[in-house]
Amino acid sequence: MQWHQVLGFAVAVTPLTLIPGTSFTLVTQQVIAGSRSDGVRAAVGSACGLLVHATFAAVGLSALVMSSARALTAVKLLGGIYVIWLGVTTWRSARRSVEPTAARRWRLPWARLGGFGQGLWSNVLNPKAASVYLTLVPQFLTDGRPIAPQIATLAAAHVAVVLVWLLFWTSVVAAARTTMDTPRFRRGVSRLAGAVLIALGIRTATTS
Repeated sequence: MQWHQVLGFAVAVTPLTLIPGTSFTLVTQQVIAGSRSDGVRAAVGSACGLLVHATFAAVGLSALVMSSARALTAVKLLGGIYVIWLGVTTWRSARRSVEPTAARRWRLPWARLGGFGQGLWSNVLNPKAASVYLTLVPQFLTDGRPIAPQIATLAAAHVAVVLVWLLFWTSVVAAARTTMDTPRFRRGVSRLAGAVLIALGIRTATTS
């Protein structure tokens, strides 16, 4: 694969990456509610979620899902429900110091993975992430050459773009947090992040 193809793909996915979405919101919430390292783990988890879609695309599973209306609807609903769940638990985390027992009851099975697990599953269950590898990636593939290595190269570029942006944003939020780190501010950010995640989940589940 030629370098200009990889560069072109990186340029194409950059605007999509910069648009605030689930990963952006999760990183913000993780840094505010926890620490900079929590934000880093959420960013890395989101990047790993992209690698899952790249693998599916390489073996043709994503194409099968996108070609079936029922399968795509199921993926959209699962992704939307998961993001809504994240939003609800994030909103409830604002009251965790008051209701710790209730907050624990709402933890997902993979909650022990922390920010990494949330970032991973938010992208694994994100049909928009899958669509990148079914609509955008094919435009940068070279005919007559093995598909899997090309997809792996483009996925590496995609991961690099996502990580650069999310890690940069993590540093920005962490720096701002030192001047605004109060319980009231944390509660406000958790509730705002929760509301955004719920809205994103509803949009994911209902957008045709």
